Amino acid sequence: MTAHVATFLPDGTSAELRAALARLARTEDVVHVAVMPDAHVAEEVCVGTVTATTRRILPAAVGGDIGCGMVAVRLGASADLLADRDRAARLLSGLYRCIPHVLHPAATAPELPDDLREAPIGDGALEAMKRREGRMEFGTLGRGNHFLEVQRDDEEALWLLVHSGSRAMGPAIRHHFEGRAERDPSGLAFLEADSEVGRAYLDAAAWAGRYARASRARMLDAAISLFADLFGAMADPGTRLEVDHNHVRREAHSGRELWVHRKGAMGLPAGDPGVVPGSMGSESFHVEGRGHPEALDSSAHGAGRALSRTEARRRIGQRQLLREAEGVWFDHRIVDRLREEAPSAYKDISAVMRAQRELVRIVRRLRPVLVYKAV
Repeated sequence: MTAHVATFLPDGTSAELRAALARLARTEDVVHVAVMPDAHVAEEVCVGTVTATTRRILPAAVGGDIGCGMVAVRLGASADLLADRDRAARLLSGLYRCIPHVLHPAATAPELPDDLREAPIGDGALEAMKRREGRMEFGTLGRGNHFLEVQRDDEEALWLLVHSGSRAMGPAIRHHFEGRAERDPSGLAFLEADSEVGRAYLDAAAWAGRYARASRARMLDAAISLFADLFGAMADPGTRLEVDHNHVRREAHSGRELWVHRKGAMGLPAGDPGVVPGSMGSESFHVEGRGHPEALDSSAHGAGRALSRTEARRRIGQRQLLREAEGVWFDHRIVDRLREEAPSAYKDISAVMRAQRELVRIVRRLRPVLVYKAV
């Protein structure tokens, strides 16, 4: 039996995407698949896919970066604060100091918050990794599409946006539990939700989600303190919004209790707030869910890649990136390594938002002012 597949794509699907979706839909116990406008091919299960089951947990349908998400807050400052090159350079230099790239040195890495340190997540290897890599990566900015961005809204107010996840811990949790899983004839690993190993995965994934949220909070707080120190600008805590887009949850849809897996998709019931980022040269959006049943109350989580990282490096040169990101402050010393993050490596965010008019309502549009990335 093949699951129902609802698509909200802005354009046609590639043969590779269709094959990946067909494989997922024929996996036993998958009853509904919703394909978001930013969907693209990834390992085993496509990014931008929402997968519902009744009793099975599919780690690949959550992905490795468990708990990855966004947190945003408005600053008490206007966009003209960063119109000056020297101020922008001071801010970027300060971000390098207060939010480390990739790792804290082992000797000076902070302790994890008590609830994360004390909660068990698996066998001895995972526990050892939590105490070392988990601690060293906590509150640091990862590579790839993770970033901290300063944005301006249509009223010229400045906002902070942080995109980060569970770093090395999430993939380690996925790998550990897939090693204990069975394989469906489709090839996807699965765990029975009510089995001992299934419950252990759910507990570990919930831990990774808390880790990702706390790590984002650490980075956001550091950036807020930096703005206060440099410019006397404070954050408005009442504007803070946060949402993650890699998780599995028990939810009720159309009268059924389901395990809803989201890999690169936000869960936004009607009225819930979310963030849909563009690229380092295009608009981002604060949105509110409409609660579309065919989408399982979900939304795209960003623009979605149009080119793989390998293809982007092959096709996009430094000059093209500089042209596409004109007007945005970033560290030009790493322009060559940022080519795979160029705006043209991603889908047109406007087309993504048009394709999900039934899924979300746009609350606010924002443009990038300054981008801090680790490569």
